[in-house]
Amino acid sequence: MQPETTNTVVVGGGQAGLAMSEHLTNCGVPHIVLERHRIAERWRSERWDSLVANGPAWHDCFPGMDFPGYGPDAFVPKEAIADAFVAHAEKIGAPIRCGVEVRRVTRQEGRAGFRVETSHGVIEADSVVAATGPFQRPVIPPLMPADAGPEQMHSSAYRNPEQLAEGAVLVIGAGSSGVQIAEELLEAGRQVYLSVGPHDRPPRSYRGRDFVWWLGVLGKWDMETAGPGAEHVTISVSGAKGGQTIDFRRLAARGMTLVGRTEAYEDGKLRFAGDLCENIARGDANYLSVLDEADAWVDRTGLDLPEEPQARQIGPDPVCMTQPISELDLQESGIGTIIWATGFATDFGWLEVDAFDEAGKPRHRRGISTEPGIYFVGLPWLSRRGSSFIWGVWHDAKFLADHIATQAKYMAYRPSEGRASESA
Repeated sequence: MQPETTNTVVVGGGQAGLAMSEHLTNCGVPHIVLERHRIAERWRSERWDSLVANGPAWHDCFPGMDFPGYGPDAFVPKEAIADAFVAHAEKIGAPIRCGVEVRRVTRQEGRAGFRVETSHGVIEADSVVAATGPFQRPVIPPLMPADAGPEQMHSSAYRNPEQLAEGAVLVIGAGSSGVQIAEELLEAGRQVYLSVGPHDRPPRSYRGRDFVWWLGVLGKWDMETAGPGAEHVTISVSGAKGGQTIDFRRLAARGMTLVGRTEAYEDGKLRFAGDLCENIARGDANYLSVLDEADAWVDRTGLDLPEEPQARQIGPDPVCMTQPISELDLQESGIGTIIWATGFATDFGWLEVDAFDEAGKPRHRRGISTEPGIYFVGLPWLSRRGSSFIWGVWHDAKFLADHIATQAKYMAYRPSEGRASESA
């Protein structure tokens, strides 16, 4: 049987894959989108039940995307986001095939293009776009054995407080996922410990504008590289409860126990670094710096936005900061569950081409790989700070689709007869 052929295979049917499909269609490029599960599957099955978008609907969307029943300033629940992607795929007529796993991609020998081996057969394509995103493989640092006592899970496996074993909960990681899960558990009546590492803590809103708006007018979404030492700094921000600024001191005042970065495990005890106050102070500095830049922008532009002096008020340090815990005996503390909100790693084991450096990271320029015909989309900092967000991936996909279309025109070119004779 002859393999199926197409110009481009897009691997992944989430926000990145659908953005690529829309722009490839607009460019007239024949393509197929392959998704091993359902459209936007991770929104449905790899996030907790109460998750909402971290940005308002007017911002976290594709152009023309609708969220029925939700206004522009709403923080849309995860199921409604997944439904919106399904509806958008139908709207644009995306040639997506669900339930198809891509097992191997290799370069064709002696000719251009790639061989894409899938669970449903082989496809030959001139180009392949890896649109599987940054959240492919949950990462749990190898700090403690699986049989240490408490149940251990990654944040991607957490759904709700009822699924957890009885007892206190230690959440390791205070980015968006960790702090939202920790607060939900606190509200459910659990005793909660939260391990806080280095982080940025932007205001949810300031002077009547959401922080995504401020990052836009201040030019921060378009930053091409992270600042020194900030490549892996987590962002503590939440859209829960209509969107509120994350305040670790306030959480501690409500009964949550903050500890420093989780450092080591031995003999039933976890040891924490003595960096809690430093990490909180860094988050405060980031928070205040955004307010400073916003105020300066208002002064410069003269836009009539109400002043908000109360936003600069920082509460008193709780006891867990003035007398930080350096060690926690898991049994004595009654810890029944440890949730590792420690992020994800990429997994490109299926992509067997010369497109990665020694550390396994993609080599690319704005998503155009060093391996001709291979493209990446949806990765953090692909072209700018906003690249891994819904609206950011849409813009990156347009750039890549234009490049693929241009390359297709070059490959389709044939000299006219007169030109060929002249050359001869």
